[in-house]
Amino acid sequence: MLSSSHILRRFCCLGAAASSPSSPSIAPAPFRALTTQKKRLVFLGSPQVSASVLDALLSASSAPDSLFEIAAIVTQPPSGRDRGRKLLPSPVAQHALDKGFSSDLIFTPVKAGEESFLSSLRALEPELCITAAYGNILPTKFLKVPSMGTVNIHPSLLPLYRGAAPVQRALEDGVKETGVSVAYTVRQLDAGPVIACEKVEIDDQIKAPELLELLFGQGSKVLIRELPSILDGSAKSKALPQDESRATLAPKITPEESWLSFDQKAIVLHNKVRAFAGWPGTRAKVSVIDPKSGQHNIVELKIITTRVYGNSEIQSGETDDVFFEKGSLVFSCGGGTALEVLELQLPGKKVVNAAAFWNGLRGQKLKKLSSLSSA
Repeated sequence: MLSSSHILRRFCCLGAAASSPSSPSIAPAPFRALTTQKKRLVFLGSPQVSASVLDALLSASSAPDSLFEIAAIVTQPPSGRDRGRKLLPSPVAQHALDKGFSSDLIFTPVKAGEESFLSSLRALEPELCITAAYGNILPTKFLKVPSMGTVNIHPSLLPLYRGAAPVQRALEDGVKETGVSVAYTVRQLDAGPVIACEKVEIDDQIKAPELLELLFGQGSKVLIRELPSILDGSAKSKALPQDESRATLAPKITPEESWLSFDQKAIVLHNKVRAFAGWPGTRAKVSVIDPKSGQHNIVELKIITTRVYGNSEIQSGETDDVFFEKGSLVFSCGGGTALEVLELQLPGKKVVNAAAFWNGLRGQKLKKLSSLSSA
């Protein structure tokens, strides 16, 4: 039986919420195992999109004919979020507690290879682990624990966009089609055999947060559809090895990438704004000029929503002036193209539309700073 000494970083302060009368606590796995033959699953995830996957699994596990139960949840440790940087549980942990999941069975290791955590995981004897945007590398000694392996929901059509930022890099590339894959996890990053995938066509306005939500929602459906074959072992024989010659990488995004250079074509910048929406966002520096005094100030803008300017081409290098047209700020860009900025944000201020920002200039002129070196 799992002793209290094996529980890693429990949410003790939140235990009361997990055991409230309105949401009864789920009994620990060792006790449930005495009365059920259901397969024991461990779920690993951290952000809000992972919480939606967990919700789908919890709902499916409560069905009378369910083949599985959620024996434990693994997520990132509490982190400082919102104003005041108060330590808060991850969205997955909070969702689990809100659903009445036992706080004793929510694990938050800093690294998935910690021996104290692995000891607790082995004590649970899980048949299967499921990951969805967990955000932590799984070492070989972890992968050896579940008897039926580990499967992952990955928001791309593997072997395309392996890595930490598949949705963001796909949008940055301007793809018209993407998708979600359910694949076995191996030591090499996102390289395991693919059990199933589903294609999704996207338009040129969808942003990363919306696409992430869409793909993980679809991924939940694919996973639950495939779980019977995963749990009876037949999925291993039908899973397809990935074609390594087609593999592409989706490296982690850095804050330094968030600057926009108006020397690039408008479509490149528009795709970047969509890709980096949410985090880290996209930024540009402009010069605000008072025509009466000649004074100018450099202002940093966070660019929220854009589209490619559809009117006649603007000659590249013709002017650095930013003009206002039909509710948009228009920036000339490379290759004779132009970018319309529809929503933007000043540091410490709320997001506003272009008209409100333009009116706030009160006759001052706006000039773009073209290159990244200006930032």
